[in-house]
Amino acid sequence: MLKQRIITALILLPIALGGFFLLEGASFALFIGLVVTLGAWEWARLAGFPEQSARVAYAAAVAAMLFVMYLVPGIAPWVLGAAVLWWATATFLVLTYPRTSHHWANAATKLMIGLLILLPAWQGLIWIKQGALGNWQIMAVMVLVWGADVGAYFSGKAFGKRKLAPKVSPGKSWEGVYGGLALSLVITAVVGVMREWTAGQLLVGLFGAALIVFVSVVGDLTESMFKRQSGIKDSSNLLPGHGGVLDRIDSLTAAIPIFAVLLWMAAS
Repeated sequence: MLKQRIITALILLPIALGGFFLLEGASFALFIGLVVTLGAWEWARLAGFPEQSARVAYAAAVAAMLFVMYLVPGIAPWVLGAAVLWWATATFLVLTYPRTSHHWANAATKLMIGLLILLPAWQGLIWIKQGALGNWQIMAVMVLVWGADVGAYFSGKAFGKRKLAPKVSPGKSWEGVYGGLALSLVITAVVGVMREWTAGQLLVGLFGAALIVFVSVVGDLTESMFKRQSGIKDSSNLLPGHGGVLDRIDSLTAAIPIFAVLLWMAAS
């Protein structure tokens, strides 16, 4: 399994980095759209549609929506605003699982939730990419999420005692969250010092980083919640040793649109 994970990572990493940072415009939108469409194909299974025809139909519908969103860029604020509302709701649903699971247990609601997870992630990346520092800002949100994952893994292994959400993901602990948050804040502080931020800018940056870390945890737990409800371990087996696309981007689907909204608020 470890060998599989390493080989898959070595193949995917240059593809992912090249797609994120070398592609522009329509090519970038198409690349991200392909990832999101694969995620939609996986989500249909989590929603209770194991048949390939239904999964392909849902993925095609999501691809069509992405195309419309690309043609109508003015819809971006509405899509990102919907993401803010959804991730606030998801936080409540994760904290109250399984008591409130009946609110979203039906297939139609699950399919709609898939749209609220996938479409804003695509929209957030498109919006961030268009900025003057688009590539650096995409790197920033990815480093924050990856830093949180790394910090959580080692801190949880070493100190994890108090379960974060035992009914959703028994392996995660509050100590892991704190470790991931600490590493991400250190990274943010180092960047702030190197870029000579003012004290006010540094405080805002640290607050934003903390918010991104916490919402990324919610993104991870949300997919875990739907997998647990569906009795599924991995979203698919597309990535040998890693599970599916959603298993790799669950934290980013939450972090990216919120990061985009924070950037928009900072620029306003």
